[in-house]
Amino acid sequence: MQLTKDVVVIGAGAAGMMCAIEAGKRGRSVLLLDHASKLAEKIRISGGGRCNFTNLYVKPENFLSNNPHFCRSALARFTPQDFIALIEKNRIAYHEKKLGQLFCNDNSQQIIDMLLSECDKVGVVWQVSSQVRRIEMINQEDSSSAARFLLTTDRNVLAANALVIGTGGLSIPQIGASAFGYQVATQFNIAVTPLRPALVGLTFASEDFACFAKISGVAIDAIVSCNGSAFRENVLFTHRGLSGPAILQISLYWQAGDVIQINLLPQHDVISLFLACRRSSQLLTNLLAQYLPKRFVQAWLEVALATMAEIVRPMNQYSDHVLHQIAKKVQCWEVMPIGTVGYKKAEVTCGGVDTQELSSKTLEAKKISGLYFIGEVVDVTGQLGGFNFQWAWSSGYAAGQYV
Repeated sequence: MQLTKDVVVIGAGAAGMMCAIEAGKRGRSVLLLDHASKLAEKIRISGGGRCNFTNLYVKPENFLSNNPHFCRSALARFTPQDFIALIEKNRIAYHEKKLGQLFCNDNSQQIIDMLLSECDKVGVVWQVSSQVRRIEMINQEDSSSAARFLLTTDRNVLAANALVIGTGGLSIPQIGASAFGYQVATQFNIAVTPLRPALVGLTFASEDFACFAKISGVAIDAIVSCNGSAFRENVLFTHRGLSGPAILQISLYWQAGDVIQINLLPQHDVISLFLACRRSSQLLTNLLAQYLPKRFVQAWLEVALATMAEIVRPMNQYSDHVLHQIAKKVQCWEVMPIGTVGYKKAEVTCGGVDTQELSSKTLEAKKISGLYFIGEVVDVTGQLGGFNFQWAWSSGYAAGQYV
């Protein structure tokens, strides 16, 4: 059986559904295809099940790409306020958690149900639990059809004038992530930038991290810096390394071999604290434990002082020079990860379809008329906090105006 549609969207996630909705509003016949039986799992599990669906303070600087200006056009045409208006129209209650991050009051299924309803309103046809076996270009000169693409699936053949790839990246393969979108790009000779897991925990050599493995679950408020970017949020110690919001953020900017700097007491001038206690018999451990979890302080001093051939002493037994050295380490603790915990735990994939290959206005491939790439599969990666969902909404909306 062959079906002919104006638009076939592969990938029924955030970007794919938004694109299908917008194309349907324009009177286009749309088929939305996905290999999964349970749709939009990434929406469902995000934000602890409440979906951090956007951020009030979205700006291009919140996104990483080989072409940092590429995202501007789509973000300007469909803003957080536009998505909020859709949320409010559907009477979904939400709240700001912190730093402009917006979450559903109840659960993320409300967002999925809203998108499904919007798709149904404009007549989107669904084909789920369906695998694409082959994609071919139709030779327009030899065909009377207006269709440009022929898709062979496990259940039918689809002809489409426009083909949209919104299949996401490699992150969280356990809910169905795959390399399909990158494979399509490669098939059509469209470049893909290097891929890596991002918004992900970092791991360390066991010999470097032995002292901290025993404090798994301890969190501290810190500023984490790498390659000119810095974030102040919680750092969480795990059995294998570091996680927590600040680490997930900096993982976007960290590359193998880079050193990360951590300011353990960003709200204090540590040397002033030390010098104020210069004549005290208080142990250094107890002084720092007034500001940081004691278990962490004990583990950290074991490592930090060992590199200085020092031991824990009362404050009045340290020289001013040594106190300055320790204070510097507190406010610039340097660590070198050896890797990440991988795609299984990563929230997103960094890298993707090269933005130089796409129109920033339409998301259409410059080489292949009628072929579009949207969402995470594109080399546009947002910071933690709702930015990646906003890119999905914005890029899906932008493509939906043209397919």
